[in-house]
Amino acid sequence: MTSSHPLLTPCQWFARLASALDRRSAPRLALLFLGAVLARGRRTVTSWIRAAGLSDQFRPCYTSVAAAGKKAGTIAAYLVLAVIKPLVSGAERLTLALDDTPTRRYGPHVQGAGIHHNPTPGPAGAPYVYGHVFVVLGLLAIHPAWGVIALPLLSRMYVRQKDLPGIDPKHRPAFRTKLELAVELLRWAKLWLGLLGKPLWVVADGAYAKRDVLKPAKALGMTVVSRLRCDAALWSLPPVVPADQRGPGRPRVYGTERISLAKRAGQRRGWTTEAFTLYGERVTKRYKTFLATWRPAGGVIRVVLVDEPTGWRAYFCTDPAATVADILTTVADRFSPEITFRDCKEVVGAGQQQVRFVWANIGAFHVCLWTFTMTEAWAWGRPVDELVDRSASPWDSPLRRPSHADKRRAWRRALLGAEIRAALHPGVTEEEIQATAERLLRLAA
Repeated sequence: MTSSHPLLTPCQWFARLASALDRRSAPRLALLFLGAVLARGRRTVTSWIRAAGLSDQFRPCYTSVAAAGKKAGTIAAYLVLAVIKPLVSGAERLTLALDDTPTRRYGPHVQGAGIHHNPTPGPAGAPYVYGHVFVVLGLLAIHPAWGVIALPLLSRMYVRQKDLPGIDPKHRPAFRTKLELAVELLRWAKLWLGLLGKPLWVVADGAYAKRDVLKPAKALGMTVVSRLRCDAALWSLPPVVPADQRGPGRPRVYGTERISLAKRAGQRRGWTTEAFTLYGERVTKRYKTFLATWRPAGGVIRVVLVDEPTGWRAYFCTDPAATVADILTTVADRFSPEITFRDCKEVVGAGQQQVRFVWANIGAFHVCLWTFTMTEAWAWGRPVDELVDRSASPWDSPLRRPSHADKRRAWRRALLGAEIRAALHPGVTEEEIQATAERLLRLAA
């Protein structure tokens, strides 16, 4: 598989993103991006510094990480224009995903950390986790061979109101709910992704299907797809009144008859069976769809009821003209951010940075997100044989798509190979070769 678009070199990506900072911090941030890719073991900021060869500048490096947190919106905009734009040039629309994820932290002096609900308790079953929670905005890009991949772009740290006093007043943010942070991310997306001239869709968990998000998204011209509560207060469509018979005042927006989803799902008539491509497989679904009005959405929505083996489920779309295939496909794609969060934490090392300052935590988390996105973009148009070699693992399936860890290792090999070739220039001295060899040995050990 060959690339259908020219991609900038990784070093150009690093320099482009780092150019959002001042001239003193930008070169260090560009090298820290390189260090974040090359770091091994526990991916703390110090491991990034060692891998980037900046050990003698460790204090300014922490300052650069914090500066990246303060300039996250601008750096993410450069990421869209330099890295994301070529990947979505042929897409009919851009689908954004909104979700939040916690990162485990340790110690009582970590600014902004608190006790939050744990969405992935694991074998221990711990219902709560101590750490930070980030509301993340990602772009769902469709790869021709690997399917949908969530590319994180920007995030906002959610701090509980009771945890705000633990932050220095000089750097203490105003309290904002997760819904308010989500709206901030959507406004940023409208500003920068809107430059690409494509319709914007947003898919989110049911927790974000609230008035505080739906109405601002509608005002921004975005279409929202999400799960609908089983007891949602739906109403019929407003009656159509001829213009010459209308009375004073504006026309009705909501109908007068209450719609019960449970009763609609319990009726035997009206169900349709159709095949859809969901999660990369062709499946048959039994569904019924209709239009209704819903006050949190500010008007007419399309509702889709799906008959599942465990019971019926309801989904909605704020675009009444959307098809059932578009809605169900978008809902299925919503789970790709969960895979991205797992890889960002387990492979990239998000949450392992061991920093205390609030802006350093925000900057370190974004460096992990942007590193994930740049790794996926680097591997986007490359053949599988270049990304992973399964000859040493005959038990592994050759048809399995490359994981993010495979792509990261391949990019590391490419970066180190370029460094070796640069060191073997004409007239190279023995000292230079020895210094390069010692650096590579330190990275490998």
